[in-house]
Amino acid sequence: MPQPKCLPGKSFYSIHFELAITIEKWTSLLRKMEISVGEAEKRTGKNTVNMQEIYTVYLIETRPVDAVTEGIIPAPDSLWRRYSEFELLRNYMLVTYPFVVVAPLPEKRAEIVWHKLSADNMDPDFVERRRVGLENFLLRLASHPVLCNDKIFYIFLTEADSRLKAMNAAFRVKNPDKRFTELKHYSDELQTVVSQLLRVRARVADRLYGVYKVHGNYGRVFSEWSAIEKEMGDGLQSAGHHMDAYAASVDDILEEEEHYADQLKEYLFYTEALRAVCRKHELTQFELEMAAQDLASKKQQKEELVTGTVRTFSLKGMTSKLFGQETAEQREAKLQVLEQQIEEGEEAVKEKNTESDEFVKTAWVDIERFKDQKDRDLKEALISYAIMQISRCKKGIQVWTNAKECFNKM
Repeated sequence: MPQPKCLPGKSFYSIHFELAITIEKWTSLLRKMEISVGEAEKRTGKNTVNMQEIYTVYLIETRPVDAVTEGIIPAPDSLWRRYSEFELLRNYMLVTYPFVVVAPLPEKRAEIVWHKLSADNMDPDFVERRRVGLENFLLRLASHPVLCNDKIFYIFLTEADSRLKAMNAAFRVKNPDKRFTELKHYSDELQTVVSQLLRVRARVADRLYGVYKVHGNYGRVFSEWSAIEKEMGDGLQSAGHHMDAYAASVDDILEEEEHYADQLKEYLFYTEALRAVCRKHELTQFELEMAAQDLASKKQQKEELVTGTVRTFSLKGMTSKLFGQETAEQREAKLQVLEQQIEEGEEAVKEKNTESDEFVKTAWVDIERFKDQKDRDLKEALISYAIMQISRCKKGIQVWTNAKECFNKM
């Protein structure tokens, strides 16, 4: 189906978006429905490879606003969703509405944690934070002037069916670009290794914090000991001061470490940007293939109409056999319609090909720029981090060297 003609200087997407902003400004889904994620529940089941797994589901509750305003508070409609289903919904929104800034999801797992925070995905505090984040995600979608009217989003909130999963599985290009497929795999692998590096760093920082603070006990013991010694007192007191200063320095050290951790986190988030480019390419390729498929279908219909030979079973073909062939005038009228549709289809395929080629060319230039930037930034960050660790170790050696000199003076 051809797209409606656009105003000069404006794309179909921009016109659609502006109209949606104007028309739907006062009709967001939140004006019709209360939406909440009421609770989380741990469950056990089998995954796609038939292995037992433990996972968390979240209770989505909805209630019509009209019923509440009339003084009646009915029981809310509710259904359970896994985090992966929220991911499917967001991916669907990104692909279907490439001109919209779609709200983010809370993190899937506790990737970036440090002192006093649990890295366990089943930790009650983490699950509660994620529940709040998922509710905020739904409220963001429901208040958006475009996304709030999406039928799949409404089904997600109200029907426990698998339509979203089916749509996600159906959205597969037949001839994917190998470069973008490899880029998608690379972004997944980069996310994995950066996440692992941040988790290791968090564990090391936690233990390092403990080691430094324990040195404060050295300082306390040496100070107490100095009170009962006459000749050794001054040396023990001085050594204790060095230990106290060493223990107190850990806060500045870990604050400096956070700076380098933030540089790694930036590239953890960049992986999602890479996948977004891949999804946009998939959408462009998918639209091209659908346009080509539609054109091939129209050409086949024309051939069948001209030759009178039906290649595939169809209801129309069966009807013709039962009730007789169409008249020459009817066939001529249909043939003219098909020729017009074929002409429009060829133009659509040409436009989609141009759009796809331009996207690939433009995107790949920026991807190469990103790769160079990433190599420089991560190399610099890792070298700086190594230098900082060497400096930290030297400070530790210096503390004990100073303590040794204090002991020598006793």
